[in-house]
Amino acid sequence: MIHTKNISLDDECLKKMELFAKRHGGNFSSAMREIICNAERAFPERSIAIDESLFNWLLNEIDGRLIPDNILNTIIDPSLINRIDELNKFINRRLSELAWGISVNIDCDNTLSPSNILMQTTGTYQKSRFIICAISQFIVKNSLVPFAIKSVVNLGDEIKVELVKTSNKKEGLNSLTNFFGSSEEIETAIKNRHAFWKCIVNRHVLSNYQMVTIHRNYYEDILSGNTPMGEIMIETIAKKPIQEIPLKEILSLIKQVYEASRVVDRVEIKNSDMILFHSYRNKEAIEKIKKQLIMLMETNGHLYDGKITANMLCFEHRPDVGMKINEIINNLKSSDSRLDHQLILFVTSLKEFKNLADTPMSISVLGRRMGEALMQEYEKDNNIKEWNLETFQKAFATIDSKIHRDSELKLENKNLLYRIRKCNITQEGETFDAYVCRVAREAFKGALNHAFGNKAEMEIKKLITHGDNYCEVTIRAL
Repeated sequence: MIHTKNISLDDECLKKMELFAKRHGGNFSSAMREIICNAERAFPERSIAIDESLFNWLLNEIDGRLIPDNILNTIIDPSLINRIDELNKFINRRLSELAWGISVNIDCDNTLSPSNILMQTTGTYQKSRFIICAISQFIVKNSLVPFAIKSVVNLGDEIKVELVKTSNKKEGLNSLTNFFGSSEEIETAIKNRHAFWKCIVNRHVLSNYQMVTIHRNYYEDILSGNTPMGEIMIETIAKKPIQEIPLKEILSLIKQVYEASRVVDRVEIKNSDMILFHSYRNKEAIEKIKKQLIMLMETNGHLYDGKITANMLCFEHRPDVGMKINEIINNLKSSDSRLDHQLILFVTSLKEFKNLADTPMSISVLGRRMGEALMQEYEKDNNIKEWNLETFQKAFATIDSKIHRDSELKLENKNLLYRIRKCNITQEGETFDAYVCRVAREAFKGALNHAFGNKAEMEIKKLITHGDNYCEVTIRAL
């Protein structure tokens, strides 16, 4: 049944209906029918008018969030993805109906099979950004050919977005998050574990942001009395091992992780040097942070000197010393060398490097890398595939016999006791060379780390430098 009613329209209403009337060849009845249908689709239960300031606030609050798929499909019909020109007409028609004062232009190199799409909006920034985000999301998620956002340019009341054909859909989804979904991960995490994050935020606020947030493994190292030698969060963010992260990138990640976790107050980076500002009072704690960062950068392949002042840790990049260490190690690793030859070079290098290394940390780096090089050569000579305490005992018994060091290695209750009674490489007549002793000691640590990594720990029982006439350490396999 058709109901007929008389409706009076003023000039303003007629003007708003003009676009619909044109589309229906001047038939106002058909135009009115489309307006009513559109209203019913948009608001099936009732019409809701939103204050302009409230609407702009809502748009501002959802900035950084992607539109849920079920909502997006009600805004833009997925079937329109077949033709870019039809999509362009539909978007502009909807914007005209909404009277947002925004226009959109979607251009491409081929309407039916585009490889490059350029979109441009003009109008109020927040509304334009919402619309351009919706269109970008629609194309990336519904296009049969994968597309990714290449660039987003904001020019006042104008926004330009370029999309290009890509190899897979995942790249396109990642580009959506990068350009329009910066808050997506944060909002989802908070929503999924609201009570947890509320507690964390409250604690930071109550402590005036003096809390420190660290990885559980890092905390475990601290509890066990060890200095953490790596930074798990840096590897997690970079998605690659420390050794593979470029110097510029790892410096930026150190700043990001150390400031965000509140391990230090602030990190300043100048070229390849670092300054860490802190408010710690315990000298031993400050020394451990210094050592940890130096070891971290060494793992990354770069040698740093660290200095402590009242409230700063200053780290200077030393590529000159690092290059000399690399030269010595490369000589040790020459392709035609055997273990005997390497041991001769090892002993010679200890004294050769003494005049070049001007920092204690350089000594440590040299020693550890020499120890690793020796163990690698021993592996090749003896076809070692996997290390255990027995093979390690045999290796050092062989090495000590070749350099005429009087030592004893005994296995006791799954521990290896290593005692050096006399060390010829640290003695010159009656003179004890503490420098050479330290390098040799670090070489042993490097060898141990190469063989076991973090699956063994070493406890120093006695050192000659402590006044005893012999050295003794215990190695425990974990």
